[in-house]
Amino acid sequence: MVSERGLAVLRVIVQDYVASREPVGSKTIVERHSFGVSAATIRNDMAQLEEEELIAAPHTSSGRVPTDKGYRVFVDQLTELRPLSSGQRQAIETFLGQAADLDDVLSRTVRLLAQLTNHVALAQYPSFGSARVRHIELVVLAPTRLMTVLITDTGRVDQRLLDVTHGLDDATLGQLRTAFNSELGGLALADATDKLQGVAASVSPPLTGIAADIARSVGEQVAANRQDRLVMAGAANLARTESDFSGSIFPVLEAIEEQVTLLKLFGEMEIDDDGVSVSIGHEHEGSGLGEASVLASGYTASGGSVARLGVLGPTRMDYSNNMVAVRAVARYLTRLLGED
Repeated sequence: MVSERGLAVLRVIVQDYVASREPVGSKTIVERHSFGVSAATIRNDMAQLEEEELIAAPHTSSGRVPTDKGYRVFVDQLTELRPLSSGQRQAIETFLGQAADLDDVLSRTVRLLAQLTNHVALAQYPSFGSARVRHIELVVLAPTRLMTVLITDTGRVDQRLLDVTHGLDDATLGQLRTAFNSELGGLALADATDKLQGVAASVSPPLTGIAADIARSVGEQVAANRQDRLVMAGAANLARTESDFSGSIFPVLEAIEEQVTLLKLFGEMEIDDDGVSVSIGHEHEGSGLGEASVLASGYTASGGSVARLGVLGPTRMDYSNNMVAVRAVARYLTRLLGED
């Protein structure tokens, strides 16, 4: 059992190591921090921390560094996350408030979060598997070219071009638009695919062919929007911290590029009472991220679908400030998208 002073020693070891990347020794702790005890006493506390596998000695160094377990105890012991400054909050609101649509919002979000944390920032698109069809629009661009537009209740707008064999007058276009919206409007994307062929069969015979073509196009849009995906920024930040990885950063880069691994990890992370979840090092071993930490928070898009937003970096990171940044950006994102 680690004493209260032992936990305080662990906190300063984490903080000093994150700041300097140098192993922390008892003499340094006594000189930098006011514990009011001798270096010998601090060494005893550190010996207890090492016995509990919360710190370890790298190579032959006399100093100690936190282990994954030590970082976990440190994160769990954070009693309060201080809010961002008013200037930082204003910067978030100004930058994200200029976004034009959902794609732009998420692109701006990860760029901003990467700047705030100096790590890789990741944002999951809202879960389109649970999204619903708000409207399907058909727009004639040329005599034999049509654009199908799928609009979901999450704010996603997907456009696709379709070549048709003959032109469509306003009345015919209106009939097709009504047929598709009558059948699909309000349906979950997961259910929309099964209804599409029925739309083609429900229109009058002269329109069956073009309705089938439109159904195929809309079906492709529905399928594309049901796939969970991530938008990312800040890969250069990962390269700058390459020395924090004992082997290579390539497994981390591969996990980011593959996305499936991170989406699965996001899905398994439970957001705590502070609005943030943290997965550290070997807690997600086998994912290629054994030397990385992932911080995530949830945001809610219009329509009520929930998605994850977070950062990824080495286990040696400023957990407190990063947790504050992730939580603040996620909360603002919820307010922004809820206004749509």
